[in-house]
Amino acid sequence: MQVHGMLSADQLLHEIGQGSIDTLIVASCDMQGRLIGKRISGWYFAEHARQHGIHFCTYLLGTDIELETPKGYELMTWESGYGDYLSRPDWATARRIPWLEGTALILADVVDETTGEEIPVSPRTLLKQQVERCHALGFEPMMASELEFYLVDESFSSAKRKDYRDLTLGGDFNEDYQLLQGTRYEPFYRNLRNQLSAAGVPIEFSKGEAAVAQHELNIHYADALEAADRTVLLKHGIKEMALQDGKAVTFMAKPDASGTGSSGHVHCSLASLQTGKNLFADAGGGMSDLMRWFLGGLLEGTRALSLLIAPNINSYKRFASASWAPVYLVWSRDNRTCGFRIVGHGNSLRIENRFPGSDSNPYLVYATMLALGLHGLEKQFDPGEPFVGNGYQAMDRPRVPASLREAISTWEGSHLPEALFGGLVARHYLHTAKLEQESFDQAVTDWERRRYFERV
Repeated sequence: MQVHGMLSADQLLHEIGQGSIDTLIVASCDMQGRLIGKRISGWYFAEHARQHGIHFCTYLLGTDIELETPKGYELMTWESGYGDYLSRPDWATARRIPWLEGTALILADVVDETTGEEIPVSPRTLLKQQVERCHALGFEPMMASELEFYLVDESFSSAKRKDYRDLTLGGDFNEDYQLLQGTRYEPFYRNLRNQLSAAGVPIEFSKGEAAVAQHELNIHYADALEAADRTVLLKHGIKEMALQDGKAVTFMAKPDASGTGSSGHVHCSLASLQTGKNLFADAGGGMSDLMRWFLGGLLEGTRALSLLIAPNINSYKRFASASWAPVYLVWSRDNRTCGFRIVGHGNSLRIENRFPGSDSNPYLVYATMLALGLHGLEKQFDPGEPFVGNGYQAMDRPRVPASLREAISTWEGSHLPEALFGGLVARHYLHTAKLEQESFDQAVTDWERRRYFERV
């Protein structure tokens, strides 16, 4: 398909020269899945930064979500002086940002300025390494994300002033597939679809989801790196367009206990690098051995690597029975109660991973899926027979961790994090999770005040 909004190097420099683009954003991705970088005057980028890239402080890949600078990271410390990493532009990602006047954006890899080598804990680098492993085996991983979010009909500033309580939601009742309810905010959703598609993030459709003010956007599939790039840009772009429209959105996995969580389902298949044929389908259109082994790897290791799929305290609140989010590590054909759902036929046959929430970092999720899938191919893990029935009743099967604390424990008790990503990466992301758990353990919640203020 033709993707609109992408810019070649010559096109970008031409538009800078004629003044139609005056601002160039060079952006990398932090551990939390957020874009970080700088806005550069077009002339300066054309004359200087396009050859070298831009600098940012090393601490941005060793911080919590509040940008605190905790101790314990190996690559970035006060003793090392918190120097600079270099964001090296990937010209294949250059695109116009139509909701920002005169602006283009290039995604960048994080590198050591002296050696030119990519920083191993950078999320985009982790995914690139797994894509390279696939290419070495003759595979092109093809992936796509579906992201759900809640719309709030007041600004981010207003929501913060209200301490995120009693917010005016962008809807009145459960709007799952309900066209009338979606029409109430269709001008906003239409703008998202059109503007994102014009920025090289082709949107297939949007729809109401299974709660008040919950909506979903589906991105057209692409090779794994491009698909992850699109997903990060989608989340960032939706937030920016909400800002411009005086609205707010949240990609929290479970923003309210009374509503459904927001998923970040990922669809995945392996294609032949030579022919483009889907290798997940056998000659008869069914599941090939390669697909079965890949699926077996996902079943075998998702629990151990859940920190990279469900990274936050709140992520684990989403995994609840009869909630449309999976609980048990089982697979099936077209069964939404199971963690891995097989969908499509023939060349569209693929695995839908229903465990990631919309709060996850797509680079880390995609890297985890590919690493586990390739591990499954190597070991030829048999996924067994498909589960039939209500997947929430599969209590004899392994389940996803019920909390971040349990996920930390499973990570520490497994050889997979170090075997698949290396010791430095394994320690880095484990430390991040422990810091998040420690921060939560020190907090006093509304639940505690309501339960104990008067009664103890």
